[in-house]
Amino acid sequence: MDVLSDAVAAMRTGRPHSARRDKYAPWGTRFAASEGAGFHVLLRGSAWLIPAQGEPVALGPGDVVFLAHGRGHALASGLDVPLEDAQPAKDGSLPDLPPPPGRSEPDTVMLCGAYQFDRGRTHRLLSELPEVVHLPACVGVDRSLRAAVELLGMELEEREPGSDAIVTSLLDTLLLYVLRAWWQRDRKGTGWSAALADPAVAAALRAIHGDPAHPWTVGELGAAGGLSRAAFARRFTALVGEPPLAYLTWWRMTTAGRLLRDESLPLRQVAERAGYTSEFAFAKAFKREYGVAPGQYRRRAP
Repeated sequence: MDVLSDAVAAMRTGRPHSARRDKYAPWGTRFAASEGAGFHVLLRGSAWLIPAQGEPVALGPGDVVFLAHGRGHALASGLDVPLEDAQPAKDGSLPDLPPPPGRSEPDTVMLCGAYQFDRGRTHRLLSELPEVVHLPACVGVDRSLRAAVELLGMELEEREPGSDAIVTSLLDTLLLYVLRAWWQRDRKGTGWSAALADPAVAAALRAIHGDPAHPWTVGELGAAGGLSRAAFARRFTALVGEPPLAYLTWWRMTTAGRLLRDESLPLRQVAERAGYTSEFAFAKAFKREYGVAPGQYRRRAP
């Protein structure tokens, strides 16, 4: 199984949204903190991204920025421009504003959007991201990401039949391309970028995500990566940040939460998919992890 796709699916809720934005200088918009994650793609012109923490980032055509932690930020045509608070609709989208009188061509054109996340189940893989993921445009680099951006821009501009479904799918694709591009560039010697690049640890992660209900042992997971039990346990813990069976338990509970939120399966089937043969044992473990019983969690889910 694909660990990156699973990590995103585990915390995604609702539908993402996006829109093309035409900006006429001078302009400045402040975005409040939220439970979601935002992104901006500069199609034309220039802009400044002003994060809640850290230094402003100059953006040029083709640049992509992803703000994973929802801490709030601002966008502006210049660092000395007054900022106006964004006024999003209930779904998080922003209303279109007409151009100023006498202005026909915008100075800056952007794609802006957001994803809704369940912050209570943030995967470690995503929690390691910096506040601002900045992917500058580079010729010949991240071609898949650039293709997704181009297709998304076309759909948002033309709005042909089927665009709603296509835009939603493209937004899901864009998020995965952004994350993939970041980890391919990041290449640290520790953390999840290193864990996904390590053959033994990556093999164990694929095994866990491919069949979380299996009664995995540390020895079995180590054998999947060609390591002894002790050597594998040390390497997995060092890179992932917790022992193999602790991660297995966390992922099982995360899988159970997603099934309760998104599916109408009987509790017995949810328990089985999470690796429990007893509904009682599953309910006890679930309440210990989430603080509420499975049925109550399901009723609370949006």
